[in-house]
Amino acid sequence: MFGWFRKRARARSSMATRQMAIQAIQSRLRASYDGTATATDDRHWVNADGLSADAANSKTVRQTLRNRTRYEVANGGYASGMIRALAVDMIATGPRLQMLHPSKAVNEQLEKEWQRWSKATRLAKTLRTMVKAKVTDGEAFAVLTHNSTLPTLSRLQLRLVEADQITTPFEKQTIDSSQVDGIDFDNEGNPIRYWMLREHPGSDTFTTGFGNADPVDAAAMIHWFTEDRPGQHRGIPDLTPSLRLFADHRRYLRAAIRAAETVAEIAAVMKTTQTPEDVGNVAEPMDTFDLEPGSVTVLPEGYELGQLRAEQPTTTYTQFNETIVTEEARPLLMPRNIATGDSSSYNYASGRLDHQTYDRANDVERDDIETVILERVFVAWLQETLAVLSGIAPSDIDLTIYEHAWFWSRRGHVDPQKESKAQETRLNNLTTTLAEEYAQHGKDWETQLRQRAKEKELMAELGLETVAVAQDEPEETEAEEADADDETAQATRD
Repeated sequence: MFGWFRKRARARSSMATRQMAIQAIQSRLRASYDGTATATDDRHWVNADGLSADAANSKTVRQTLRNRTRYEVANGGYASGMIRALAVDMIATGPRLQMLHPSKAVNEQLEKEWQRWSKATRLAKTLRTMVKAKVTDGEAFAVLTHNSTLPTLSRLQLRLVEADQITTPFEKQTIDSSQVDGIDFDNEGNPIRYWMLREHPGSDTFTTGFGNADPVDAAAMIHWFTEDRPGQHRGIPDLTPSLRLFADHRRYLRAAIRAAETVAEIAAVMKTTQTPEDVGNVAEPMDTFDLEPGSVTVLPEGYELGQLRAEQPTTTYTQFNETIVTEEARPLLMPRNIATGDSSSYNYASGRLDHQTYDRANDVERDDIETVILERVFVAWLQETLAVLSGIAPSDIDLTIYEHAWFWSRRGHVDPQKESKAQETRLNNLTTTLAEEYAQHGKDWETQLRQRAKEKELMAELGLETVAVAQDEPEETEAEEADADDETAQATRD
């Protein structure tokens, strides 16, 4: 019996020895990375933690970030301009629906009805507001409701809700993983309901207490945010990494203004090289006196009149301003000339190059908008519209035959003639379609072709002939033009 205890003790001792050896090896491995070594005076990573995504983005943390980001956007011209520019560039006049149903008549009818409904509900403006909310608040919420006053077949309406209103009431809170602030999940991690406060917690009429929040079925709630980490269920503002920069930027500007004002408020200074014994009681140090405008005065013997030099803003202010704005806009993947609203330091090539990453980022966001928002809205709208047109219950409608596509307006070209030639080349090479080209300008290709056919028919009836446009001489390619711009800019600097 004692032999069994001895074997057991030796096994435990051996296991403890192996664990100590493993820990020693792991310690050496960790020490091989500079990022794991922390000096006694190094506080750079003092706030680093191992919290989960939801724990790191707790209710208190998100509320603090929302409040501070809203403050910066409300009080900073650059922050406000960045968000407005992003919403305009990303959404523009809104998405256009192209139906791909086998029936041409069905396509025309649904496309026209969608356009009527989009204008009646101001869908483009709603989407732009959601973009701003996502950047400022970290997430955008919209409830699919009904508006009986809409003059359209579908009475569907998107009701926007601020993130502050999505929170779990005290009496419904649990301590398990099936609930994240304002959202309840099933066993597979799918949201089943959202808890929405009846009033905004920051409103004058808000009252706390039981029954102040209503459950909203997940099928009726749209929740759009950037998922930066696996397992993240609530979003934080996209401008979070730039918050401190915005604050420092405004402080620097105010400091420069105060320094300039201080110098400007001192009209002149008197100085002397005489000793205090020679000066006597003529003037005391730091004394001030007023000068009459336009007067000529006689200074005491040994005194000279001078002015302070205005050295604000400093010669490096412009460079500092451009650098900090560039970093402020970096979380949005926005180039500096859009963030500042100033392209004076850009040439054509650098402007086009910076916009490529920005436009690609907007394409990714538009794809997310289509998946998270538009498809949900379209299905609900289509069911209601078809139910009115056909008299069939929405649940009995086969939606699989109603294929469709979304088109967005694109950035206009700075040289319309070159863009027109490029468009002609793409069409001839079959690398694009009329539908896509017209959609980039917010127009429907079938409507435009029918209108063009009517115009040609009327011109033929009136005996009007189209004048052929003379072909211009071959122009420089975009790369050649960019090289010429760079050479010109370099010559100017030299």
